[in-house]
This record gives sequence, structure tokens and C-alpha cells, in this order.
Amino acid sequence: MIKAAQKMGISLENIKQAFATLPNKRTPTTKDWEKLSGYWQEELNARIAYLERLRDHLTRCIGCGCLSMKACPIYNAEDKVAAEGNGPVLLERDSKLKSN
Repeated sequence: MIKAAQKMGISLENIKQAFATLPNKRTPTTKDWEKLSGYWQEELNARIAYLERLRDHLTRCIGCGCLSMKACPIYNAEDKVAAEGNGPVLLERDSKLKSN
């Protein structure tokens, strides 16, 4: 059962947590497996949704125009500074603040 869960992409830590819910640490039954797999459905659905969004955005990558791994909304999605332009944005911002 551990191998089956791993094949679905479930981490060993999540498997351990799920198995810890079994009484007396016994071997899971078919009914137990149904319950355990329910714990992972939300995680798997979120991962599937992420992969679908990634797939859909990849077709637009070549024509997006960013031409930069630093500004890439897929590779570097958390980069808030990229929206401010190219180059040493932080250095330019700091120098403008000092000159004012």
C-alpha cells in the first residue's frame, strides 16, 4: 500500500500520518484504504489543477515576450520586482530615493 501511495505521488510523511490513524497500527483493510485514499484526494486534485494550468501556459511561453527566466511568470511566479521593468530595478529605485 505504501508503494501504491508513492506511485500516486504521496510523500512518505503523508503516508505515515495517514497510517497513524489506523487503530493499533494494524495492516489496512480495503475499507481502510478507501478512507486513507480520501485524505489524499484533495492534494492530488490540487496537483492535477496545477499541472493543467502549467500545461495551458506552456503553449503561450514562446510568444509571451518576456524572454527572461527572471521575469517568467511560470518559472519565477513570486517575482514582484519583475513587473517594475528590466535591469537593476532595486538599485535604480534606491538611487532615486537618495536623490530626492
